[in-house]
Amino acid sequence: MKNKPILIVLGEPNSVFSELLFKVFKNKIPKKLNRPVLLIGSAKLLQSQMKALKYFADIKKIKFSKNLKLNNKNINIVDVNYNFKKAFEKISYNSDQYINNCFKIALRLLKKKLAFGLINGPISKTHFLKKKYLGITEYLSIKTKMKKKPTMLIFNPSFSVCPITTHVPLSNVSKILSKKKIINDVININNFYKKKLKIKPKFAILGLNPHCESIKKVSEEDKIIKPSIKYLLGKKINIKGPFSADTFFCKKNLISYDVAIGMYHDQVLTPMKTIFNFDAINLTLGLPFIRVSPDHGINSIMLGKNTSNPKSLISSINFFKKIK
Repeated sequence: MKNKPILIVLGEPNSVFSELLFKVFKNKIPKKLNRPVLLIGSAKLLQSQMKALKYFADIKKIKFSKNLKLNNKNINIVDVNYNFKKAFEKISYNSDQYINNCFKIALRLLKKKLAFGLINGPISKTHFLKKKYLGITEYLSIKTKMKKKPTMLIFNPSFSVCPITTHVPLSNVSKILSKKKIINDVININNFYKKKLKIKPKFAILGLNPHCESIKKVSEEDKIIKPSIKYLLGKKINIKGPFSADTFFCKKNLISYDVAIGMYHDQVLTPMKTIFNFDAINLTLGLPFIRVSPDHGINSIMLGKNTSNPKSLISSINFFKKIK
């Protein structure tokens, strides 16, 4: 099938994602793509939310087939049943099966190679994942039966970050940190940059402890991080460190490196979001397809207010212009 579509799973129905989508279509972002966009979710809910937010566009229900020809003149959607009373409701467990069904359809199309890649809207980790998975990164890894753990990359064309441990309590980070995970993630990112972006990336790896020092006899830097760097250098990967995280994110280093590898979630995502705001996207590497999501959550506080910033979703869609 030529011109395979980019799938967008709508995710949590009671989030700001539909509002962001409407803004994206109003600004004609999909029309500038060389691929069609295909939503997966409830057409009825989307129409209801569109009316509530006072947007106007044609929604076209699609029965997907191998030889289907799509364009981005309309909002194309594979309709998934979802029962609701109001356009925007309080988040609950009621949407769990609906979200799961949306992902099932998307993964089936991707497995059959009828789609090019996946963008997903935000979900509630508390409700949908129910502590069974650390995040959608891990959820998709299990659903696609990947043997190796996937890699989370928060990507901006000028600089990106990767947390080795993702959505885990800070007290558990040193317990689950390993050479195997560091090596796996750096190799995944290195392959992605070389194969998809045609760049040989420069990596900086951060320490775990303040100033890369510990009161313990053997620090995580000495036991785990430095041996990982040594191994990766042997694989001809351009990597330096460990650097102290408190001084790393200065302008000079942002220019000198392509990717910073951090040991835990907030160590790298806090400075990344401070520097780039909404101009970054979340990539999952190591899956059989490209998965992208905007770097924001469900944002219940702004639900239905029509004031959310679509920049990260625009970046997610435009990302597919960079890759083949």
